[in-house]
Amino acid sequence: MTDLQDFLDQKVAEYNQPGFIELDPISIPHRYSKKQDIEIAGFFAAVLAWGQRKTIINKCLELFEKMDHAPHEFMISHQENDLKAFLNFKHRTFTATDTLYFIEFLSQFYQKYDTLEDAFLSGQGSDQAIEKSLIGFHRTFFDLPDAPSRTRKHIATPERKSACKRLNMFLRWMVRHDDKGVDFGIWNRLQPKDLICPCDLHVDRVARKLGLITRKRTDWQTALELTARLREFDPKDPVKYDFALFGLGVEEKF
Repeated sequence: MTDLQDFLDQKVAEYNQPGFIELDPISIPHRYSKKQDIEIAGFFAAVLAWGQRKTIINKCLELFEKMDHAPHEFMISHQENDLKAFLNFKHRTFTATDTLYFIEFLSQFYQKYDTLEDAFLSGQGSDQAIEKSLIGFHRTFFDLPDAPSRTRKHIATPERKSACKRLNMFLRWMVRHDDKGVDFGIWNRLQPKDLICPCDLHVDRVARKLGLITRKRTDWQTALELTARLREFDPKDPVKYDFALFGLGVEEKF
C-alpha cells in the first residue's frame, strides 16, 4: 500500500460515515424510504447541487414541499392544476421552465418504468459503460417533443466534453453499496467498478495537489484520468475516494 493510498483510505473511513449526510445534498434522498422517492429526490438534489450546500438543501426542501414530500406519487398522479405551485420555483439558473420539463419527463417515464435506472442502461456491455449510459440518458431525457432547449444545460453529457459532475454524483449515490449508510446502493445493473468520480472544483483542486490529475482542463477526459488513478487503489470501488477528495477540499480546505 502506498503512502497516498493509505492517506486516502483513512480519509474515506473518516468521511464515509452517517455524520456526513446531514450537511450534504444527499440528506434530501435520505428523507425517503421508497425506492422511487429516493431516485427522484436524489436526481433533483444532484442536478441542483451548485452553490452553498445549505442553500441547495433548502431549495430541495422547498421543491419537495410542493409535492407533499411524496415525489413518486406526485409524478404518477398529479393534475395539471398542481403544476401552478412550481411557476415561481428557481435555483440560480434552474427556473420554472426547467422544473416543469423535469416533472413532465419523470411523469411520463414512471408511467412506463419502475426505476430510473432503466434510463441509464444504454451503455451496458461496453468498456465505456458509464460514458455511453450518460450519453444515452441525455438523449432519452430530451426525447420529448416539447423539450426546451434552455433546459439542456442542466443535464450534462460526455458528448459535450462535460465532466458530468452532478450526474456522476447521482450515480454514486444510487449504485455504490457498502455498510456505511451514506450511499444507497439501490441499483444493481450498473456496477460500482464502472462509476466515474464526480469532479467538482474541490475534488479537482485536491486531486491536482495530490498528483492524481495532470490534464490542464477539467472535462470528461479529466474525470476519466482521475478515475483511472483511483482504480489503481481500488479497482472494484474507485469512486469511494470521492469522500476523501471532497472531504479534504470542503471540510479541511486542503
